[in-house]
Amino acid sequence: MQEEIIRYENIGMYFDSKKIISDFSIRILRGNKVLLRGKSGTGKSTLFKMLLGFKEPSEGLLYYKEKPLNSQVAWEIRKEVSYVSQDTDLGQGPVKDLLDEVFSYRPNREKKSFERLNTLMKELELEKDILEKNFETLSGGEKQRIGILISLMLGRDIFLLDETTSALDIGLKKKVADLFLKSEDWTVFIISHDKEWERDGVELVEFGKEDLDQSRV
Repeated sequence: MQEEIIRYENIGMYFDSKKIISDFSIRILRGNKVLLRGKSGTGKSTLFKMLLGFKEPSEGLLYYKEKPLNSQVAWEIRKEVSYVSQDTDLGQGPVKDLLDEVFSYRPNREKKSFERLNTLMKELELEKDILEKNFETLSGGEKQRIGILISLMLGRDIFLLDETTSALDIGLKKKVADLFLKSEDWTVFIISHDKEWERDGVELVEFGKEDLDQSRV
C-alpha cells in the first residue's frame, strides 16, 4: 500500500469575508504526480502556504503523512519538502553566495555537491558564469532556473511546484517537467498553466470552478 503523503480535507478559506476556497479535498500518495489548474486568484498558491504553515485554513483539516498539521508538523514539512514558489525573489548578491547560504544550514550541508551542481546547470542550460552574477540582475527565467536547481540539489523526494516554469521557453519547460516527473518515487504537486506538465501519469485536477466538483479523495 502506498504511503499517504498529503491530505486536504474539506478545506475552506475566507479572505476579506469572501470565500476563495470552498470544500477542497485531495489525497496524494507517495509517487503521485498531481497538476492543479485554475484561474488566477482562486487560491491555489494559498493551498501550498497552508501546508507549509504560513496560512491557516478557515475550515477543514490538513494532514502530512497522516499527522494533523500543527507548528511541529509544518516544521517537519519544511525540512522534508522542496517548495519552489512563483515568487522568484530569493535574495541579493552573487548566486554562488546564495547557494552557499542554503547549504550552510545543518540539514543541507551534506547535500552540497559540485558534481550535482554542474550536471544540473547543464540540464537547465545555465552558464557557469551565472554563479558570479548578482541574483537580482538575472532575468525571470534565470531566477526560476536557480530556484529549480536549489530544489533538486536538496535531494528531497516531495515537491510543491508553484508556476515553476512560467518564465521559461517551451524547450526548457519540457526539460524541467522531465526532471521532476522522471522518478516514480518522487511525489510532485504542481500548480501550473503550462501544457508541458500534461502527460501520462500526471493527474489533472481542475480547481476553482463553481460548476466542477473540487474534491478528489
